[in-house]
Amino acid sequence: MARVIHNLLLFVIRLALKIRVLGYWSLIYAYCALCTIVALLKLWWNIVLRPTATFQWVIRETPPACLNDTSLGTHCYVRIKESGLRFHYVAAGERGKPLMLFLHGFPEFWFSWRYQLREFKSEFRVVAIDMRGYGESDLPLSTECYRFDYLVTDVKDIVEYLGYNRCCLVGHDWGGTIAWLFAIHYPEMVTKLIVLNCPHPSVFTDYALRHPSQLLKSSHFFFFQLPRFPELMLSINDFKALKALFTSRSTGIGRKGRWLTAEDLEAYLYALSQPGALTGALNYYRNVFSSLPLSHNHVRSPVLLLWGERDAFLEQEMAEACRLYIRNHFRLNIISGASHWLQQDQPDIVNTLIWTFLKEGEGRKSYRN
Repeated sequence: MARVIHNLLLFVIRLALKIRVLGYWSLIYAYCALCTIVALLKLWWNIVLRPTATFQWVIRETPPACLNDTSLGTHCYVRIKESGLRFHYVAAGERGKPLMLFLHGFPEFWFSWRYQLREFKSEFRVVAIDMRGYGESDLPLSTECYRFDYLVTDVKDIVEYLGYNRCCLVGHDWGGTIAWLFAIHYPEMVTKLIVLNCPHPSVFTDYALRHPSQLLKSSHFFFFQLPRFPELMLSINDFKALKALFTSRSTGIGRKGRWLTAEDLEAYLYALSQPGALTGALNYYRNVFSSLPLSHNHVRSPVLLLWGERDAFLEQEMAEACRLYIRNHFRLNIISGASHWLQQDQPDIVNTLIWTFLKEGEGRKSYRN
C-alpha cells in the first residue's frame, strides 16, 4: 500500500512539473504572439504614414572619426582557438597593469565604454571588447552559438589570451548578465565585479514572473524570439527604432549635455547596419528562456551594482534583491535621474563610484597577477 501511495505521489509531482513547464512555454509563446500583433500594427501604421521611406535603410560604409579616436586606445584582434572566433577589442593603459575588462550590452559595442577607457587607463590595462555577434568581432548566425556557456567561455579565453588569470570585470545590460555568470562560474578570476543596470539573472527570472509590470517592460524579450521580423522592425525608416532607443524621451539618455552627438549615433548605426549585425545581437535573446533558471547562482566576489533611476526597461526593486545571491561585500548605488545607458548618461558619477569601490577593502594591489 505504501509503495502504491509513493508511486502515486511521484506521478502527481511529475505531472505537476510537466503542467508547470507547459504553462511556462505557453505563456512565452502567447506573449510572443501578442508582441507580434503589436509590431505588425506599428509596421502597418508606418507604411500608411511613410510608404516610400518605411523599407529604406542605409548600410554605413565608412566608420565615423570617433571610432578611430586614439585617446580611447588601440584596436586589436584575437582569434580564440577553442571557438575559432575572432574578437575585436580596444585596449589602453600599460601592459602588465591590473586588467579591467568591459562587457557591453544590447544594442551597443565597445564604444559605449569610451568615458571609462579614458578614465581608468591611468592605473589599469583597460580592455573593451566587441562581444560575440557585435561590431568587428565574428558574427555566427546560428542561435545555438549564443548559449550562456559559450558567452562565458569567451570571456575566460580573452582574459587568458591577454596574459591574465584574473580581472576587475565590468558589465552593462547583457554584458552585465555575462559578467554575473562569469563571476558565478569562475570566482577565482574576478577580483571585483561591477555591474550597471542589470540584475542577477536569478533575481530577474523570479521578479519578472511575479510582477506583470516588469514582464511588460521586458516585452522585447518575447518579440525578439521571432525569426527575421525583429530585424526588419529595427531596420525600417533607416533604423529609426534603434535611434529612438538612445534618443527618445522615454528610453534615451536623459541628461542634458550627455545626449549622443550625431557622430556618436552614426557610430552605433555603422556597427549595427552591417550585414548580419542585428541578427547576431538579437540571438542573445533567442536563447534566454532555455538557459534560465540557473543551477548555480552565488557570487563570491565583492560586487558594485550601479543602477540608473530612470531605467525604462528594468524595475529598480530588482537591484536590492541581488544582495541575496552575494557572499561578499555588496554596494548598491542608485543614480538619480540616470537612464538605462548609465555609463554614457552619467559618466562622471559612474567613474567616481567605481574608483571608490576599487579603493575599498584589499586595495588596488589585489588586482595584480
